[in-house]
Amino acid sequence: MQLLTFYRCHKPCAWLAFLLCSLTITANAAYADTKLTLNDALARTLSNNPQLYQYRFTQEALSARRQTSALRPAMAFELEVENFAGSGSTAGFDSAETTLAISSVIELAGKRQARVSYTDARINQAEWEQQATTLDVLGELTTAYIEGLATQANIRLAEESLALSQSLLKTLKTRSKQGAAPEAEVMRGQAAVARAEIRLASLEEQFQRQKVQLARFWGDTTPAFSTLEGSLFEFGENSGFEQLYARIKTSPTIQVFASEARIRDAAVTLARAGGRSDLTWRAGIKRFEETGDSAFTVGLSIPLFSNKRNSGEVKAALANRNAVDYARQDLLLRLHAQLFEAWSLRKQSIAAANKTQNVVIPALENALKLTREAYENGRYRYLDLIAAQEELLATKQARIDAASTALICQALIEKLSSEALNR
Repeated sequence: MQLLTFYRCHKPCAWLAFLLCSLTITANAAYADTKLTLNDALARTLSNNPQLYQYRFTQEALSARRQTSALRPAMAFELEVENFAGSGSTAGFDSAETTLAISSVIELAGKRQARVSYTDARINQAEWEQQATTLDVLGELTTAYIEGLATQANIRLAEESLALSQSLLKTLKTRSKQGAAPEAEVMRGQAAVARAEIRLASLEEQFQRQKVQLARFWGDTTPAFSTLEGSLFEFGENSGFEQLYARIKTSPTIQVFASEARIRDAAVTLARAGGRSDLTWRAGIKRFEETGDSAFTVGLSIPLFSNKRNSGEVKAALANRNAVDYARQDLLLRLHAQLFEAWSLRKQSIAAANKTQNVVIPALENALKLTREAYENGRYRYLDLIAAQEELLATKQARIDAASTALICQALIEKLSSEALNR
């Protein structure tokens, strides 16, 4: 199954994968026969998850800030009246001088472009953060889906255990009537049936809780499905570790740091531009009430010795920029260790699940068959039969655990690398 294709239809990021491509899931018929597919769950999460929906508002806010950043300095209107309401010749308004002017600022050192570049870098980072968060949410969803599939498999195993216990109890009652088995064995058989029923009921309730946990990813509080569709036991091909690690370097998580570096670069440019003084200009017309004459006025203001006033901001911006590189290196080291653990554990779990299915379970099934026949013929004890039965069930449980571990590791690998393991 290729879930990569599904995501490409919904997001512009061509390489971003849906997770767990090894699950055999039908992509059509949403909730047909109350069955939920992983594709359905992923689609609903992408459309309705509140955490992902928040990024729409983040983008709107940043776009609005970009509009503001691109604005030129505003114009100001000035009205000034001098030489009035004084004493002597300045009494009244006969000697007044009235000036009407406009003024503004001429930004130097590319301040406007620096602001726009800084905002653009933040917009780019928000896009990468959205993609990284999307991977996190879909990875969490996929893990929850796998756990639900594992619970379904455990329910089927619990039903098998209950059927075996009921069958054995029937045999015990028959042998007890014949005098071939003590009444205590019948009581133990009844207890085994009760324990199997408790186990089954517990798993069924657990599955109900898991369905609620799944539904919350797309904003539902009441699950509209009864079962999950998919296979726990299809793993696909193994990819080389170095190949997977190379993908991490271009993943959204790392790209967030790359965009953060661009933000810090823009912040340095903005801080340096802020150290360059702007020019303030003023132009207007003055009227002399005493003579009725008018004249133009022009002014230009140039701040002095202002370059050093912003040196601290420049140093701080440079320090923040350098810190990003080391943070990225630290993250790559942590992701390397996390990826290797998941890769190694996946490989180990797949090998264990396959060998258990192909070698161990067939042997134990035959052993249980022979043990039961021998018990019914009086050659084996009740404890021997119970041990053989429990060993088989425990082994099947171990296979389910190994398979779910392999798929959860696979989902983690695909989240970290942003690539499906199968193509």
